[in-house]
Amino acid sequence: MAKGDVSTYNDDGVWKSKVEGSSRAAHAGGTKAEQQAVGKKMAQERGVEHTIRKLDGTVGEKNSYGNDPNPPRG
Repeated sequence: MAKGDVSTYNDDGVWKSKVEGSSRAAHAGGTKAEQQAVGKKMAQERGVEHTIRKLDGTVGEKNSYGNDPNPPRG
């Protein structure tokens, strides 16, 4: 992930949203859906990518809200 991208993940049973490069989460608590909404808003405001991780830590979903270097063909 690039510095400044937003990641939503689970840490010891607590869902968190964090800006990559920072030492701690910007928001914590609530359900996965609530933290996804928080992370999405953070990413949209910054114009960066939002990565949502599954409970096991693997990447479940990625959404880009900025200048995507690899836009989809179409």
